[in-house]
Amino acid sequence: MRGFFAVEGRRLSYLDFGGPGTPLLALHGHYNEALAWAPLAEALAPQWRVIALDQRGHGESDRAESYERDDYVADVAAFHQHLGVGPVAVLGHSLGGVNAYQYAARHAGQVTALIVEDIGAVVEVDWVTTTKLPRHAPSREALASALGAMAPYLEGSFRQTEDGWGYSFEIDDTVASQQALDGDHWQDWVSVSSPTLLIRGTRSDGLTADHAREMIARHTGQAHLVELPAGHVVHHDAPVQFAATVRAFLGSSS
Repeated sequence: MRGFFAVEGRRLSYLDFGGPGTPLLALHGHYNEALAWAPLAEALAPQWRVIALDQRGHGESDRAESYERDDYVADVAAFHQHLGVGPVAVLGHSLGGVNAYQYAARHAGQVTALIVEDIGAVVEVDWVTTTKLPRHAPSREALASALGAMAPYLEGSFRQTEDGWGYSFEIDDTVASQQALDGDHWQDWVSVSSPTLLIRGTRSDGLTADHAREMIARHTGQAHLVELPAGHVVHHDAPVQFAATVRAFLGSSS
């Protein structure tokens, strides 16, 4: 079920995958949207009910004038309040992972468990790659072909436009968001008190093994690291193992 709510005059969209399970809030990364969590939602049902946000500038949510850290965290807080489900587990990938742990740090009583997928406490985004993405193509197939190896990770965000086929995000907005994501976020990471699972892809170019281990060592509460045979988008590359890892962690944390 798709739902909408308003934040400061902007409309944000989300997908509630439904079911009788315990709510799990899910936050996607750049280039993606809420629908990216559909396979995980199916794998975790019926024990868990995944509710995924189309973050500002993505999916069916409105574009925004600002993509700063505080903006994203405020959106998560508004999303959580709108749902009215009480304290919940929160999962986030990449951009969504930073949003998730910053929300957990700043709203400690609202997060019962935290899952962070392949992003560090210090972030250095290669935003130049985004500027090189093909902006439009005459067909869905042509856009996928132009993207090459990146296509499987972006195809869920393909949209037909007046100019042919493009994305559910704007290139310039994404660059602004990636630039705002860069930086040292250790203060938030070490402030997280909820049980935490950090999932890293062994072939990831977004989170090194050494940095992941440092994150676990500096975490002030209960924290675990699991590494799976995948690249940066672990839930896409290793969906079965990812779902099993998330299920086991949530079961032990509930």
